[in-house]
Amino acid sequence: MSGSVLAVALEPLDVWLLVAVAVLMTIASMSALAETAIVRISKAKATGMAEEGGPRARALLHLVAAPERWLNALLFVTLVCQIVQATLTGVVSGRLFGGLGIFVATVVNVGITFVLAEAAPKTWALQHTERAALLSARPVKVLVDFVPLRLLSQGLIGLTNVILPGKGLKQGPFVSEEELLAVAAEAHESEAIDKDERRLIESIIEFGDTVVREVMVPRPDMVTVSHEFRVADVMEVILLNGYSRLPVLGEGIDDVIGLVFAKDLMRAERDGREDEPVGALVRPARAVPETKPVAELLREMQANQFHMAVVIDEYGGTAGVVTLEDLIEELVGEIVDEFDMEDARIEPVAGGGARVSGSLTIDDANDLLDIHLPEGEFDTVSGLLLSKLGRIAVVGDTAECDGAKLTVERVQGRRIMRIRIEKIEPVEEETAKADEPRSARRMSGGTP
Repeated sequence: MSGSVLAVALEPLDVWLLVAVAVLMTIASMSALAETAIVRISKAKATGMAEEGGPRARALLHLVAAPERWLNALLFVTLVCQIVQATLTGVVSGRLFGGLGIFVATVVNVGITFVLAEAAPKTWALQHTERAALLSARPVKVLVDFVPLRLLSQGLIGLTNVILPGKGLKQGPFVSEEELLAVAAEAHESEAIDKDERRLIESIIEFGDTVVREVMVPRPDMVTVSHEFRVADVMEVILLNGYSRLPVLGEGIDDVIGLVFAKDLMRAERDGREDEPVGALVRPARAVPETKPVAELLREMQANQFHMAVVIDEYGGTAGVVTLEDLIEELVGEIVDEFDMEDARIEPVAGGGARVSGSLTIDDANDLLDIHLPEGEFDTVSGLLLSKLGRIAVVGDTAECDGAKLTVERVQGRRIMRIRIEKIEPVEEETAKADEPRSARRMSGGTP
């Protein structure tokens, strides 16, 4: 009997209102699904999907490439559908059941909207992101290409800018270096990439923040020859050091007049010119400031086809030299051939800690030894130690900083060659308290 009463009470207008409620709820649900799925698709992923072909994938790439063109319009549609269907539900309930019906319908509608128009579609979109994005890409594109809707949403955004002055971000969203490093770490933990791939990604990101001063061969380590040296003598220097080119000096170390190449020396010796001064074979040398970004220098070396540059400090003096190999090593790590006779940069010590080269950079020390040495106006571990000492170092000098103890083990002239680094374990509070004098514990209220 109640069913027949309800059937009689439902007028054609009520039926159409309920149909409208169902349609609006469906549109709101699909809008929520589309928003969640498309936002989670990266541009790189959308590009790859578009390359595989298909109109849906191309529509998806169009949306992902410019989210500002569709996101506001889609959010506006979702909001309108939810508000209008809730209003219509209240109207129908009031017509059928009066005031109590409006209250009950509102409570029920909130639950149904949350489940059917928010939680369920967004959860499914998270579980099937690519499928959901492809299914919704073309309908969303058609919807946001509707000019009146786009103009209306832009007008409302303009009103928002009047209330909250500002045009928002012209570009974005942006991804910081820290977020990229975190993504690489998560990918490594999930075994999507291996350890070497993660390290290469981190090196590439850090490469953009590195300047020439951090990777150059410093002035004390430069191997140079005077322009007055004989060709045969310079050839001997090149053979002893295994280099393919050397800086040639004029009046002193701050007067680098160019570079001499091993192939030019060999050609001169073959032609019987071994007694000529090497200055006759000098080729021009590029000069770069020590603050130049290494990424920019690498591009210049590739474009202009040179492998070595003289590094100039802020006073115009020679700070060192930098080679193409130095830049590549910053990306892939040390490159050592069978003729290199260098000391190891890091050697484990039996008693704990590690013995490192004084020229090891702070960044490399922190990465390789899992410590946290502070950064400052210095670039190397020896620079950090000198800043702590405040004087020229001698063997046996020590300094402590940020959980590490640095000890000078070898000095050559005024230069620190080898340093021992040991971790300092933090003293536990309970241990420190146990080591206090009994009188101190008694004064602080401790048990005698």
